[in-house]
Amino acid sequence: MLKIFFISFAILVLSNSIFSQNSKQELDKKAIKGMCGCYEVGFNFAETFVFSEDSTYKPSKVKYASALELAQLVEETDDKVVIQHLLIVGGKDNPMIIKHWRQDWIYENQDLYMFNADNKWDYTNFSNDKVKGQWTQKVYQVDDSPRYEGSSTWVHVDGKTYWENTTDAPLPRREYIKRSDYNVTVRTNRHEITKDGWIHDQDNSKVLREDGADVLLAREKGYNTYNRVEDSKCEAAIKWWQENKDYWANVRSAWDEVYSKNKDLELAEKVDGKRLYEVLFFMDTKSPYKKIKKIIKSYVK
Repeated sequence: MLKIFFISFAILVLSNSIFSQNSKQELDKKAIKGMCGCYEVGFNFAETFVFSEDSTYKPSKVKYASALELAQLVEETDDKVVIQHLLIVGGKDNPMIIKHWRQDWIYENQDLYMFNADNKWDYTNFSNDKVKGQWTQKVYQVDDSPRYEGSSTWVHVDGKTYWENTTDAPLPRREYIKRSDYNVTVRTNRHEITKDGWIHDQDNSKVLREDGADVLLAREKGYNTYNRVEDSKCEAAIKWWQENKDYWANVRSAWDEVYSKNKDLELAEKVDGKRLYEVLFFMDTKSPYKKIKKIIKSYVK
């Protein structure tokens, strides 16, 4: 009788554990999907500390910008959520849509591409134990090439819901078009869900990486606010996505073939004098998959 009791008790504990894990996973997914919608976005960046010993070093200027942005839910399964960001610029009567960054969230993902400076990413396989209960955020460039990835646990405590991770990343566009004195941004990203939308809070380090050695030049604070507005304000972006989503699905599929090789990755900055996004943005959206795949592969070294 006692043996039966302990077996029943063990089954009950296991069942409760599985239920608790599933419940937590659903809570996490709710938070991730909470980043979808139409937003008025405020972008704010400022260098906070300078460590460079070069007397000619010039800190980046403080940047303030605002935009209207749609975070479109693209894909959802039990273990994955894909969100595509679309910027809306120009006047209300003649809006222009710019495909912006994309974020994929994958539960207990083991395969990551970790940035390692100068358009190179190291394939890394994490153990089951290391990613247990965690979500990987995979962030992609506007052309769906890799940007940065990191795995951490969503936290729901004291009325707060957030995910925080530190990982290496390429320079943001606002920097790489102006600077070449560093080649890695060590990013601490915090995504916090709020009653009005969400906040992308960043603490970044500007690092020069040469021959495996890192030199810290400066630190930077980023604070981007996403305040939810009526979806009708993003109607132009919603329509644009419906018209272009099949083309970009093919682009993602072509990249998935590259990523599925699970090998270190190096990309060419330009091919025939053009960056990849310049080619993909102006391609016929009815282009066959084989053509899209061939173009993307031409940038893989």
